[in-house]
Amino acid sequence: MDWTWFLSAGAFAVAMSATPGPNNTMVVASGATYGFARTVPHMLGIAAGFPVMLVVLGTAGLPLLTDPRVHAVLKWAGAAYLLWLAWKIASSDSDPADPATTASRPLGFLQAALFQWVNPKAWIIAAGALATYTAQAEAAPLAATLALAILFGLVALPCLGFWTLIGVGTARVLRTRRALRVFNLAMAGLLVASLVPTLRD
Repeated sequence: MDWTWFLSAGAFAVAMSATPGPNNTMVVASGATYGFARTVPHMLGIAAGFPVMLVVLGTAGLPLLTDPRVHAVLKWAGAAYLLWLAWKIASSDSDPADPATTASRPLGFLQAALFQWVNPKAWIIAAGALATYTAQAEAAPLAATLALAILFGLVALPCLGFWTLIGVGTARVLRTRRALRVFNLAMAGLLVASLVPTLRD
């Protein structure tokens, strides 16, 4: 693998990690509802979970990427889980400025890591990354897969941190619980909307 491979794969990782999708929508909502510090385990779970998913699929799970039955099960399971998460976001009534309203919990490390396996966008990214960059690499598929996983792990936290800060900043502008509730409803709507392209395929 030469430097052009790393530049191309790195640019792909940044583009996929930074663009809107279920993970980024969820950390925006979490940042607005729970604050930055309480969202850190969620961010770490995504940053660790997706690279692990890449390695597993790239080494032992390649048949999963081509089996339409597996895709169908994961698509509908992921849709159901995303709808449940959207409901949780929409019904959240926490206010980070008021400890009395923060009894609910944000998504934890393990939950966020496992969520990648039912995240439709994560499957699309994994399939595209493995098909494109393991074939282009002048190295063993395992080495290319590990390099991809490391690249995604490195770019994930800055991108997730940026989106979380957007949520934190939004919460500071939306000073009333009613305004924050409207924001959470909008985030839940975006999360549901992110399902449309996947379910249409």
